[in-house]
Amino acid sequence: MRHFLKVACIAIITALTSCNSLAQQKDDYSVKSISQNRIEIYSKVYGNRNNPAIIFVHGGPRGNSTLFEGTTAQKLADKGFYVIVYDRRGEGRSVDTTATFTFQEANNDLNKLYKTYNISKANIIAHSFGGLVATLFAEQNPEKVSSLILAGALFSQQETYDHILNSARKNYQENKDILMLSKISEIEKLPKNSAEYRKQTYEVASQNNYFKMPFPTEEANQLRENYEVSEFGKNNIRNDNAPILFYKNEIKNNIDTKPILKNLKKKVKLYAVYGQQDRIFSEKQFNDMRKIVAKNNFKLIDNCSHYLFVDQQQIFLETIKKWLK
Repeated sequence: MRHFLKVACIAIITALTSCNSLAQQKDDYSVKSISQNRIEIYSKVYGNRNNPAIIFVHGGPRGNSTLFEGTTAQKLADKGFYVIVYDRRGEGRSVDTTATFTFQEANNDLNKLYKTYNISKANIIAHSFGGLVATLFAEQNPEKVSSLILAGALFSQQETYDHILNSARKNYQENKDILMLSKISEIEKLPKNSAEYRKQTYEVASQNNYFKMPFPTEEANQLRENYEVSEFGKNNIRNDNAPILFYKNEIKNNIDTKPILKNLKKKVKLYAVYGQQDRIFSEKQFNDMRKIVAKNNFKLIDNCSHYLFVDQQQIFLETIKKWLK
């Protein structure tokens, strides 16, 4: 993979050098790497560099940007944006056995991404765990963030964990599932700041289809099918050690960013879009987020769960365009 990225970079740089001035304004499909201590961070851009920049920050830890890149990045660029995707250090296609998976490490690499693409300010779309990464980045670097769009993003971790376990417990009580009720009790005994607590809580969510759209559309099914057989799907690399090392190395491993967001909105435009059936979030959490970003900057999408840019792609794209154009 590293060899492929180096070859791709050389080929693209050569091609760009020989193009005319108009072509030089476009960076469609160009791949660059952020090198530090000979480690390459995967990144790729879509669209015209003269358009407003959008950086996509993926979920995790253990995630990557392949689903967004393979289904949505180019379509968002076609709406008039310069879209930058990347995989965080040690995750996905950015292989690094020395990665610490701390927020500061992610912050440093995100700053390098700005330098790599020579941008001083960008909009950030942050998905899932990426919401925590991007919020903390914006707190430290508000001058670099035109707007922060929280898309199915985490912001109060313990509230999410409590909601998952409490709502699942109700399901199991209704179904008289003694075994799973016992499982919930055991999970609640685990340390709240541990990788195992997070892992088992999300496993319960998955078992109850909390991440799935309730009524899959033909378009959403086709997007997923195309992704699975594409190069993006084949490169859906998951580092199982990432969550373990994150909880080992990062002190802020179970946080509530609502106070940060409330202060941040004085400096940065805040937006939030969530799937109405993203069941890892409670109604209270949706209401809290609506109050923080303001009613006009908040959107719930119906028949939509956690992966909203696939579940309801057209609505997602139009929402982003409306807010940023």
